[in-house]
Amino acid sequence: MAKKNKKIVKYRRPMRINIGMIIFFVIFVYLAFYVYQYGTRDKVQPYEVTEGSIASDRSFTGIILRDETTEFAEQSGYVNYYVREGKRAAAGTSIYSMSETGEVAKLLEENAVSAELLSEQDVISIKKALSAYSLSYSDMTFDQIYDSRYSLEAMVMEYSNFNALNNEEELSGKLSGSFSQIHTPVSGIISYSIDGFEDLTAAQISETVFDRSSYTRAITHAGDLVEQGTPIYKVVTDDNWSLIFLLSETDVSDFRESSSLTVRFPGHDLTTEGAFSMIVGTDGQNYGKLDFDRYMVQFISDRYLDFQVVMDVEKGLKIPVSAVTSKNFYLVPVTYLTTGGDTDQEGFNKEIYTENGTLVEFIPTTVYYSTDEFCYIDTDEDGEIHAGDYLVKPDSSDRFQIGQTASLNGVYNINRGYSVFRQIEIIAQNDEFYTVKKGTRYGLSVYDHIVLDAQSVSGEDQLIYQ
Repeated sequence: MAKKNKKIVKYRRPMRINIGMIIFFVIFVYLAFYVYQYGTRDKVQPYEVTEGSIASDRSFTGIILRDETTEFAEQSGYVNYYVREGKRAAAGTSIYSMSETGEVAKLLEENAVSAELLSEQDVISIKKALSAYSLSYSDMTFDQIYDSRYSLEAMVMEYSNFNALNNEEELSGKLSGSFSQIHTPVSGIISYSIDGFEDLTAAQISETVFDRSSYTRAITHAGDLVEQGTPIYKVVTDDNWSLIFLLSETDVSDFRESSSLTVRFPGHDLTTEGAFSMIVGTDGQNYGKLDFDRYMVQFISDRYLDFQVVMDVEKGLKIPVSAVTSKNFYLVPVTYLTTGGDTDQEGFNKEIYTENGTLVEFIPTTVYYSTDEFCYIDTDEDGEIHAGDYLVKPDSSDRFQIGQTASLNGVYNINRGYSVFRQIEIIAQNDEFYTVKKGTRYGLSVYDHIVLDAQSVSGEDQLIYQ
């Protein structure tokens, strides 16, 4: 009897390919790669074009010129004032008193104990002065705080003294020693701020007078001891005043035809118009001169004044500065532009060289901009018109060789999901925005979407992922 084979052989199942798993894996890899690409791709941020305007006001600092007469102390002594800063005084009015002993200041201090130092109207005036300085403050003009301090000190000094002093007869009866009243020889507006520019005229203007690093103002305080011959107050004898300011080349060009300018004074809630003219300083520089016949008193304590020239408000389409770029184009005479076949599509007739000779073929072409003389067409190497090609003038044998180029300012329009260059005409600008002309044939329209940062795209026909 034959021996039975007890060896067991393991059954191997045939390998089966799961098509579903392979498809799922491929889809997973594709999605993972797409998500990775999307996450690492530079995003293009869009901007929606809106209507808007830019008020392109220009800021200047001017120096004030007035008809000023400086008066000097007739004798040495202690001074006290009778007329407030910025008040009008008739000829012969008592302006200040001079005493040998300085008892006036002590008397005023004693009277002030039972008298209200500042009236409600005085406090309002001081608050207005503080508000004007606060609204016009700039870190670049920090040195002006000293001018404002002197003005405020003068105001408080005058208000407190005048409210404590009733009349000169009462004062004279309580004083011992020499005491005299000083009267103004002419009528005008009184100011106690003396800076040495009282005799400055427009014919003497140069850039050095705008250097404020060494500018000082002297204000004599009530009770101060002054020497004979010291400048002690001044009288402004005319309501007319002038503001002189330095002009740049752009300012000269823009203001050349102007006979008047509208001016705004920050912090003073004041806008007015001044007669404008241009003068040449002793240093050969161009300066603007604004003449006013009102509001002189508001600035009686100032020599330098910050102001803005109100320019025309330009209305159009408002776009960010970052969206604007430039691009080169071929220039082709507009007389060569034509339409081809049975369509109204624009293009040019181009010479084509073949084995059978020279032919003329119509090439549809996108025109990006045109003037009375030239059309601007793309310089893209993928196009059908290149440098060196000849175009043929319609119904003529005249030929024009492509080669001349010029650049245009524009933005990338992305309404269709890819970038398209659109030419713009800038009519106004500031640091952040341009106002561009609307309704142009090759330009933008309201609600168009453009690339916010033109540097984030490489050029035209780029797909935009947002």
